[in-house]
Amino acid sequence: MKKVLLTLAFAGCALMAADGKAVYGKCQGCHGADGKQTAISGKALAGQKAADVEKKLLGYQKGEGGAKKAQMIPMAKGLSADDVKAVSAYIATLK
Repeated sequence: MKKVLLTLAFAGCALMAADGKAVYGKCQGCHGADGKQTAISGKALAGQKAADVEKKLLGYQKGEGGAKKAQMIPMAKGLSADDVKAVSAYIATLK
């Protein structure tokens, strides 16, 4: 019984966690479905490490950033901490 309850608890947490692919849906317009679009964003997301993406998004949330910060700050501020982690992990899977 204890194992069943633990399994259900972990499953519930997984369901509540942010879905990185769904969060990335907001990014596709500029970065492309595969993270390789560079025409608007200037840099492909595909191939980047999760920690690097997370650091950049957290910087944008603080109002920091590079050339595209005017576009990225409002997008990043709309993300929760869970969203940032999930979308960063998802982006790291794009090759």
